[in-house]
Amino acid sequence: MVDSRAIIDPSAKLAPGVTVGPWSIIGPGVEIDEGTEVASHVIIKSNTRIGKNNKIYQFASIGEDPADKKFVGEETWLEIGSNNIIREGCTLHRGTGFGGGYTRVGSDNLLMPYVHVAHDCIVGNHTIFANNVGISGHVEVGDWAVLGGYAGVNQFLKIGAHCMIGGMTHISNDVPAFLIVSGTPPEARSINAIGLERRGFDKDTILEIRRAFKIVYKKGLTLQEALEQLEPMAQQNAQIRVFVDSIVSSTRGIQR
Repeated sequence: MVDSRAIIDPSAKLAPGVTVGPWSIIGPGVEIDEGTEVASHVIIKSNTRIGKNNKIYQFASIGEDPADKKFVGEETWLEIGSNNIIREGCTLHRGTGFGGGYTRVGSDNLLMPYVHVAHDCIVGNHTIFANNVGISGHVEVGDWAVLGGYAGVNQFLKIGAHCMIGGMTHISNDVPAFLIVSGTPPEARSINAIGLERRGFDKDTILEIRRAFKIVYKKGLTLQEALEQLEPMAQQNAQIRVFVDSIVSSTRGIQR
């Protein structure tokens, strides 16, 4: 049901079962799939594709122009998957031509109030961003990552899968998969063992990930030396391969 007080651009495509509350504005090039709920006072600016069964709360600003001086009005997009909860005051911007044209948010994510997802970011699935988290342009966040309140991430960085970033932590290097990083300055504390247990990782796999963490962070090795020790483990264990690949793929240097 679309409230009569909402403003819907004629080019917008709303599937059956979409609800839009009063005084919300749905702009041109917007597509919203079935079951998604848009509360009152939401703006979905333009060129935004939204999947099924999302819930978008009041005062969210979705699909706005990227806050980047290189953006000169080129056609760019924001894509949001399904089953996301986007709470009050969240801001999600479209991509830039320089960054490939797309910002992408996956499915089953929880964005708490006043989260900012900047242009050209890629957010995976099952993530949690607590209140006032801000990720700068071109950031990649892996599946199941948790970012604590007021955490901030510099542009072009990668947050690995299953990481936990402490509240009020400023991230200025890539964070490999499975880590807990917190503090000022930030420090890699341990692996996110409790989170892994909750997601069904068995004890032996968690022990192997912990062992891999110690090789990188506790033995005083150079990163190359640590990777040489990890490679045989990665050949035997898929999750160690995830950990190694998240280190090797870093272009900005990892958090150590």
